[in-house]
Amino acid sequence: MKIFTKENKQLSVIAAAILLFNALFLTFAPLRAFAEAQAPVEEIVTHLQHTYENTKDFKANFVQEATVKSIKKTDIEEGVVFFKSPKNMLWSYSQPKAKKLVINARKVWLYLPQEKVAYTQEANYIFQSKVLIKFLAGLGKLQDDFTIKYAVPNALDKNGNYLLVLTPLEKNSALNPFRITVDKSSYLILQISFEDALGNSTRLKFSNIEPNTGLADKMFQFTPPAGVSIFNMP
Repeated sequence: MKIFTKENKQLSVIAAAILLFNALFLTFAPLRAFAEAQAPVEEIVTHLQHTYENTKDFKANFVQEATVKSIKKTDIEEGVVFFKSPKNMLWSYSQPKAKKLVINARKVWLYLPQEKVAYTQEANYIFQSKVLIKFLAGLGKLQDDFTIKYAVPNALDKNGNYLLVLTPLEKNSALNPFRITVDKSSYLILQISFEDALGNSTRLKFSNIEPNTGLADKMFQFTPPAGVSIFNMP
């Protein structure tokens, strides 16, 4: 998968965002029939699929923890994320520094206002996975695209919330298995975590979730302000 290569530290958020595309459209609505802690996974998948197909957009606050294994360093950032099906995404970071990642069907933009710099790339480069494309187009079927199991050795976290692992079935997929944490009372997804091939990890925690509010398409367009240097990436 081809990703921006300049300013790697600043642009690492793009790699995390791409990996999260597969997960997030099944994230923000209740799992209505999770009656028991160890209910058959097949039942959960059925309700996840129903939720996914009926979630057209959502907004949520997030906290992102990204750990680089080689130097044992963790960066913590936070902000608000917006999604709209298909292929629209906006990550608006507020802490510790403001920045904005905008993805739509045509373009990817990373805007760093303090540096007065914007990086852009054709969106086709991030839509190379067949699983990814199907999900963003609203055509994905969980049973066809993922193996879904309870996490081991623990199917519950310390608060009794449910832990699931999703593994893509697509050969040569750039997406590693990822974990989701399901709230035991509301059945909302509280957290997503995954590792890349180098062992670097990303964890996102969500709160104040608002699904299906009718987000406008213009939210996912970006025009660089005057005076901003623009770098077109291959």
